[in-house]
Amino acid sequence: MTSATSPTAYNYKVVRQFAIMTVIWGIVGMGVGVLIASQLVWPELNLGLPWTSFGRLRPLHTNAVIFAFGGCALFATSYYVVQRTSQARLISDGLAAFTFWGWQAVIVLAAITLPLGYTSSKEYAELEWPIDILITLVWVSYAIVFFGTVVKRKVKHVYVGNWFFGGFILTVALLHLVNNMELPVGMFKSYSIYAGATDAMIQWWYGHNAVGFFLTAGFLGMMYYFVPKQAGRPIYSYRLSIVHFWALITVYIWAGPHHLHYTALPDWAQSLGMAMSLILLAPSWGGMINGMMTLSGAWHK
Repeated sequence: MTSATSPTAYNYKVVRQFAIMTVIWGIVGMGVGVLIASQLVWPELNLGLPWTSFGRLRPLHTNAVIFAFGGCALFATSYYVVQRTSQARLISDGLAAFTFWGWQAVIVLAAITLPLGYTSSKEYAELEWPIDILITLVWVSYAIVFFGTVVKRKVKHVYVGNWFFGGFILTVALLHLVNNMELPVGMFKSYSIYAGATDAMIQWWYGHNAVGFFLTAGFLGMMYYFVPKQAGRPIYSYRLSIVHFWALITVYIWAGPHHLHYTALPDWAQSLGMAMSLILLAPSWGGMINGMMTLSGAWHK
């Protein structure tokens, strides 16, 4: 018989798997980055081959670093944190395993199709429609595992780190579904259902918030668990963390148009995006202050 807080009560296998792949994909993704950066100085490193050219390897690099390296880190830490703070095992070991193997399949398919030139041409969303469907299946399973575990928690409180992880999971699902609305015209070719300035607006609503929620909200979930844990003290201001969360998710989603200044996008949309980008200073500093002040006096840890 094991208690709720016993290590054997938690599923650490999937956490370990994702953690290992985080390191592996980090090395691969950053290695490709070094190669394509070098190609800008020594073009002969293209080897005169289409599938090793900068134009094909650059999206492979960005996808590998963001979604393979960063994604595996987020899966690993969210699964670890939600179990520890909920004092409950993941709601489904089978679905958790599917998210691991499914995500690795997405990464391998990206590594094959992008150098071959199969692309939807949308930045950070280059993968073609069959892979998009697999991503959707994996992400829905991820949401079920994460939120199902929160629901079955043995403590009343939902720790703030889980709010950030939850916000990241839900928003990335919405971004992926809306931006990847496309009409397939072949096994690995599709066209966006949007056109012109509308397509650009949807793309940068997605592209910017891939940064805002995948690379910011998700990683703040890590910060709110691991920084206080390592410092051996509570978060500096729990109230600030709650204000930080709601300010971030309320404002960040509007900032995408700042990628489209002086374009065909309506002026009001450009101005709105820029205004929200400036307002983002507040939640950005809120999170930074909380992290820095939590570590203040405990840097040796």
